[in-house]
Amino acid sequence: MESQLGEGASVGVEGTRLEELAPEPLLTRDYETRPSLVYERLRQQHGPVAPVDLLGVPAWLVLGYREALQVLQDDGGWPKGLENWRARTDGEVPADWPLGPSLEVNHVLIQGGPGYGSLRTAWDAALKPFQDPGRPQAKRLKAAVTAYADELITLVGQGGGTGVADLSAQFSRPLPLMVASHLLGFPGSQGDDALMDMWRVLDAGPDAEPALERLLATLAELAAVKLEKPGDDFPSHLLAAYPGLSLDELARELFMLLGMVSDHVGILMSNTVVEVISGDGGGVRASLSAGMIRETMNRVVMRKPPLVNFVPRFAAEDTPLGNYTIRAGDPVWVSAAAAHADPLFADHVASGSTISTRAHLSWGAGPRQCPARELASTVAAVGVGRLFERFSDLELALPADQLPWRSSPFMRGLRSLPVRYELVPGTAPGQAPALPPAPEPEPEAAEAVLPDRSARQRSSLWRYLTGLIRGGR
Repeated sequence: MESQLGEGASVGVEGTRLEELAPEPLLTRDYETRPSLVYERLRQQHGPVAPVDLLGVPAWLVLGYREALQVLQDDGGWPKGLENWRARTDGEVPADWPLGPSLEVNHVLIQGGPGYGSLRTAWDAALKPFQDPGRPQAKRLKAAVTAYADELITLVGQGGGTGVADLSAQFSRPLPLMVASHLLGFPGSQGDDALMDMWRVLDAGPDAEPALERLLATLAELAAVKLEKPGDDFPSHLLAAYPGLSLDELARELFMLLGMVSDHVGILMSNTVVEVISGDGGGVRASLSAGMIRETMNRVVMRKPPLVNFVPRFAAEDTPLGNYTIRAGDPVWVSAAAAHADPLFADHVASGSTISTRAHLSWGAGPRQCPARELASTVAAVGVGRLFERFSDLELALPADQLPWRSSPFMRGLRSLPVRYELVPGTAPGQAPALPPAPEPEPEAAEAVLPDRSARQRSSLWRYLTGLIRGGR
């Protein structure tokens, strides 16, 4: 068998192991600064599927939109579950592989095998009260998002009616974690230390491993509390739907919830803000002014998906994909970012159109599509909406092409989002304007979710955010 690669070149690949193809490193400086160029180079060299090196471990990267759907929609042919990884079973994955800790936390996103179905059913049941807009829990959640967003914007405003802020650090990153703390049922501001540890885990720095240990221990303690005294929160609903979960298993699922509604949502909000205030994307500003925030986000994720590469799947048997035959047990990483850049997809997306399109892969596809996608979309939409209601003017403090990006094997988002802002006229610095509340939530619901002010001010998260306040313009 021969594989047609790039500009008509061909390489014999019959029986060739992935490891023998000398895959090039993916996570290079070029990938951090211009990942689209890396994807295009790989596409030219290998076609819709390319062998890559992920920090010393070889893997297949799916670049084509059609091939991505083929993998994502066939859970039997391309299952999840690290037990399906041949190299790991054979002891060929280094014990100190940097991506190991995040992939070894076995939860609903990673898990394969016969136990996954019942766990996913339990997840869907536990999330339903918070994702069904007619349920009281969903109304309270929306009120909580509004309250937390206003609290963060008010804190930014303590620097003055006009000023400079980092909307990533001061708004987009903390907001979804605060909402997750509400969903998990942390009392008051007790979850703030856990939120700071989640940041450390997501940033994958030198303190990520001890932060993960502390975070899982904290979540295990919370799980024990919910087992003893259930409440109207996600862990209690998950336990009711799946009563066989151990405390350790429940802690891992709670960790997954933090992950689902943290970086992904924060990056989505930041990217949407950049698109709107920079004027890029043609119809984005028009969509927002028409109240179509969710449609705006759909168009943003087609161009800049927060989750660039999904967690690995594995070939159940030797299977042709793209120009290669993927051997049973090989790891396959689907790249949503590369698939969105595939001409098959990109050429059919009219950049100036305001017609809704939801063919993007930002939430995955097939039976394992993200179970919290409606929840995450709500948090992002409410957060972006409050920003543009509370600030009469927002402009980038740097040219859009000079904004600093951070890339990881999974996510791509802004390191910071520096803006010059002006609060809505008539709003005193540090106070929220008298805007009408959203009609759905009960008026008292927003106040009920905020912790005691003195407790909030003592929390590590709030001390960090207070230290970021800057005035002037």
